Amino acid sequence: MNANTPPPLPSDGLAAALEAAGRDPVLPAETRDLLARAAIELRALAIDADAARSRYRALFDAVPDPVSILSEDGTVLDLNKAGIAAYRRPREEIVGRNIDFLNPDLPRDHMAPVWETLNRGETFVIEVTNMRADGSRFPVEVHSANFDFEGRKSIVAVARDLSQRGEAETRYRELMELIDVGILIQDMSGSFQYANSAALRMIGLRSGESLEDAMRLENWIPLREDGSQMPYDELPSVRCMRSGRIVESSLLGMYHRGRRQLTWISATVVPQYAPGASKPHQMLTLFSDVTHLKRNSTLFDRAQALAHIGGWEIDLGRDRVFLTDEALRILGPHEKPEGLVDVLACLREGERARFREALQRATDGGGFDLELQGMRANGEPFWVRVIGELETRQTASPYLTGTVQDITTDKRDEESLRVLARTDPLTGLLNRDAVLDALEERLADPAQAQIAVLYIDLDRFKTVNDALGHNAGDELLVRAARRIANAVGTEGLIARFGGDEFLVACDATGDPQQPERLAERILGAFADSFRFGKDEFAITASIGVAHAPQDGDRPQALIQNADLAMYDSKRRGRNGWQAFTPELARRQQDRLQIESQLRRAVDNDEFHLVYQPQVDLRFGRVVAAEALIRWQSHQLGELRPDLFISHAETTGDIVRIGQWVLREACRQVRAWQDQGLGIVRVAVNVSYRQFVGDELAERVRAVLDEFSLPGSALELEFTERVLIEDAPSTLRTFADLRALGVVLTIDDFGEGYSALNYLRRLPIHGLKLSQLFTEGVPNNRSDVAVCQAVSGIARSLGLGLVAEGVESEAQRQFLLGLGVPIGQGFLFAPGLSPDDFARRLREETPLDRLSNG
Repeated sequence: MNANTPPPLPSDGLAAALEAAGRDPVLPAETRDLLARAAIELRALAIDADAARSRYRALFDAVPDPVSILSEDGTVLDLNKAGIAAYRRPREEIVGRNIDFLNPDLPRDHMAPVWETLNRGETFVIEVTNMRADGSRFPVEVHSANFDFEGRKSIVAVARDLSQRGEAETRYRELMELIDVGILIQDMSGSFQYANSAALRMIGLRSGESLEDAMRLENWIPLREDGSQMPYDELPSVRCMRSGRIVESSLLGMYHRGRRQLTWISATVVPQYAPGASKPHQMLTLFSDVTHLKRNSTLFDRAQALAHIGGWEIDLGRDRVFLTDEALRILGPHEKPEGLVDVLACLREGERARFREALQRATDGGGFDLELQGMRANGEPFWVRVIGELETRQTASPYLTGTVQDITTDKRDEESLRVLARTDPLTGLLNRDAVLDALEERLADPAQAQIAVLYIDLDRFKTVNDALGHNAGDELLVRAARRIANAVGTEGLIARFGGDEFLVACDATGDPQQPERLAERILGAFADSFRFGKDEFAITASIGVAHAPQDGDRPQALIQNADLAMYDSKRRGRNGWQAFTPELARRQQDRLQIESQLRRAVDNDEFHLVYQPQVDLRFGRVVAAEALIRWQSHQLGELRPDLFISHAETTGDIVRIGQWVLREACRQVRAWQDQGLGIVRVAVNVSYRQFVGDELAERVRAVLDEFSLPGSALELEFTERVLIEDAPSTLRTFADLRALGVVLTIDDFGEGYSALNYLRRLPIHGLKLSQLFTEGVPNNRSDVAVCQAVSGIARSLGLGLVAEGVESEAQRQFLLGLGVPIGQGFLFAPGLSPDDFARRLREETPLDRLSNG
C-alpha cells in the first residue's frame, strides 16, 4: 500500500462477518436472509466511501498550491502533492508534525488568532516564510478555513507562493509608509537600510542627518522595563540577528542623550529570508510609541527616576497642572501643585518670568528648551532642564506637555570644571587666565577701575630648584604662595602668573597707599628663610607695582608695567619693591631699541676695539693690552659699553659679539706683528655664556691658527662666576686652553662669588684686582684691606696680579708697596686706537718694550 492508497474501511470486515453468519445452518432461515442483505448493503456503502475517498484524494492532489490539513493544535494531518513538492520532504516526514516544523518563524500561540478568526466564520489570511528540507525559505500567503476531517474539527490551509510578486511589493511599500507603526529594516550586520515615515518621526531625524547617524548606539541609552540600562546583547535586534528567529513584542525605553528625551516603544523583530536562502538576509523591526501609555505606570516612574526625568502637562485654559512622581521629586514643592502659580513658586524670582514667556511662545506653536534655577521646599537649590511644546490634541484651550530633568549634578560638575580651569593646580591660587579675566572685568567698570597690580618674582628660586630638584622647587612655590596669601588676606586677588611669578590685584580707590603697604607686608613674609631638611635657603622677593588707570587701562599694559618695575627692583639689589614710573618706561623703550639695533651691529660693522695698555708699575713699560669694545651705532650714535653689554648678555647676542671680539683682537695682533712691533699679548673678556657654550677651546684654536699666532699672544679674562662651575667640562675647557698656551685670568676678583676653594683647583695664571677696590686706596681702610687680601691670595697661589683703574700716583705707589707688578688705568693711558697703541709702542725704546709680555 503506497501513500496514495486508502486504507481498508472498517465496514469491509463487518460485511464479511455478516456473510459468514448468514451461512450458519444453526440460525433460522429468516435470520440468515436478513444478515445476507445487511452484508450486501455494507459492501455497497464501502464501495461508495472508497469512491468518495478517491475523489477527495484526486481533488486534494489536483490543487497546484500546497494544502495542509491541520488539527486544532496545529498538527499536520494531511498534505497534498504540491505541498510535498514545495517543502521537498516525503509525506511521512511532515504528517504528524506541528505546522511550525514548516514555518519556524511563527510566534508562540500562533493558532490562537487563527481560531479566533475562524470561529467568527471568517477566513484567516497571513503571510509567513516557509522552509524547505534544505533550509531555504520562500514567502507564502496562507488562507485558512474550517474543515471537518474524518469527524474531527480541523483546518484546511492553502499556501500561495509569493516569490514572484512585483505588484504586491509595491503595495506593501505603500502600506509601510501609510501605517502609523514604525518600521526599520537592517541588514544582518546591523546597518540600517530603510525606515518608514512613522519610524523617522519617532526617531526624531533632523534635517540633513542620515538614518545611520541618527541610530548610532552612542546617541541612545536603551533601558529595560525596570528602568535599568539594557546591555547590548539584550537588544531585540541583536537577539534576532544571533538566533535568526523572530523576537516578539519587547518593551524597552530609548533615552536620547542629546535631546535628553525618553521614549518607550514596543518592538517586534522578524528575520527575513530571500527566496531559496537558508539564512536571513535582513531584519524587519516593527515598533510603536507607547510612552503615553506608561506615563503613570510604576515602571515608567522608576525609569524616569533613574534618568532624573519627570513629565508634566499644563492646561492653560483651566490652569490645571499634572506632574509625574519624578517631576514632583525634582521640584520638591510643599504640596502637590494644582495650578501654574504653584509650579512657579518653586523657581527663583528671575526664572519665573522666563518660564512664563516660554509657555506663551509655545502656545503660538513653538517649543522651548530652558535651564532654570529653583529652590525646593527644604531649602535645597536645584537646576532643571525643562522642555515643552504645544500638544496637538483637539482641546478648547492651549494644552502644553513636556519633561523636566534634574541637572543639578551636571551644573555642579560644570562649576567644578570652571573652578579647575581657573585655578593653578599646584598652589590652589587663581591661574593666569582667571586673573586676566578678573582684571578685564574690573577695568571695564568705572566704579572698580582704580586698582593696582603687584608683580612678584621670587629671588634665587632657581638655586633651590637646581640644588634640590623640581619637587623641592614645587614645595617652595606652595609655601611661598601660602606666605603671600597670609600677607594679603582679603585685601586682594592672588594668582600664580607662571613659574615663580605671582600677581596680586588690589583696590586702590579708598587708600592709594594700600598697594605699597601690601608690598611691604609681602616682603616681610619672606624675612624667614625656607628650610628643606638640613638645608636652609634665604629666598626673598622682588616686587613691581603699577596703578590703573595712569599706568595702564588694560590688563596686559598694567601687568607689563608692573613687570618692568619688578625687574628694576631686582636690578637694584632684590628683596624690595619698585613702583612703575614713566622714566622706567622710557628706559625700557631705550632698552628695546638698543636690543633691536644690537642684533644687527656685527653685520653692520658698527663695533670697533680700543686697546688699553697694561704697564709695569715700576718702570711704566707696556707689557700687554686689554681689548675694549666700542659701539658706534648708525641709528643711536656712540653707546657706552656698560649700557649695551648687559643687554647683550640678556639677549644672548654676547656670544656672537664675543666671537667677533676674539677674532678682531687676534687679527690686530697679527697686523702689529706684520708692522714689526712684535707679538703683543692682548687680553679679551670672555662672557659666561661663551664659556658654557660648546667648544670654546676649539674656537680659540681656530682663530689662533687663522692668524698664525701662538697661544701666548692671547689672554682670556673670565668672571668669578666660572669658579662655581665645578663640572668636569669646566676643568677640561681650562686645561685645553692652557695647553694652547693661552693666558687665563679671573677678572674683577673679589666682586662676585670669590669661591677660593675652586680658585686653587682651576689651572689659571692670574687675577685682576677690580677698579671697585683700587679707587679707594690708599685712604679707604676697607678697600686697602681687600687689596691686601687679594694680593696675599695671588702671592700664596703663585698667580700673577693686575690692578685695574689706576688713576693717581698715590695708587701706583700703594700697589707697588703691596707687590702688585702690573696695572692699567688713566694714569698711563685710556683705551687707544690700534694706530695710537702702535705709536705708543714705537715711542718706547727697544730695550723698554717687551715683545712677549
